[in-house]
Amino acid sequence: MSIRFDPEEVLRLPLMATLATLAADGAPCNAPVWFHWEDGALHMLSDETASSARRIARDPRVAVEIVEYDNAGGILRHVGLRGRATVAPMDPALFRRLLARYLGPDEAAWNPWFIDNVARIDDPTGRLIRLVPDSVFTNDVSFFRTGPDLASGGGG
Repeated sequence: MSIRFDPEEVLRLPLMATLATLAADGAPCNAPVWFHWEDGALHMLSDETASSARRIARDPRVAVEIVEYDNAGGILRHVGLRGRATVAPMDPALFRRLLARYLGPDEAAWNPWFIDNVARIDDPTGRLIRLVPDSVFTNDVSFFRTGPDLASGGGG
């Protein structure tokens, strides 16, 4: 037994997503990514040399999995998205909104080393992977500790 829920409940959280793409030989490949959900699209970080971006340019079919899990609290909710992704040039304003989900709203408090060496907001090689999903599904089994009558985490 699983319980459906509004995917926005998980998509608004600063969780890790797993992006699955297809290699040239058809083999599945996946990578953990930070994401931002906005206007019906999932945006994920990339750059022009990233393997995920190259695979999407060749075959845009992707799957994304996001899991909210808290063992002690008995929360286990999953959102899955499927569709065809695109790779777009960096949008610094959108990128800042994405980073704020994980680093907090105060840019002055962000680790300068991380911004200069990893995030590189204004780097012209930066890209955003964008997925407007063809399908979205949810699964809430937050009652795995308590049973469905005492479900937590929005499940029942």
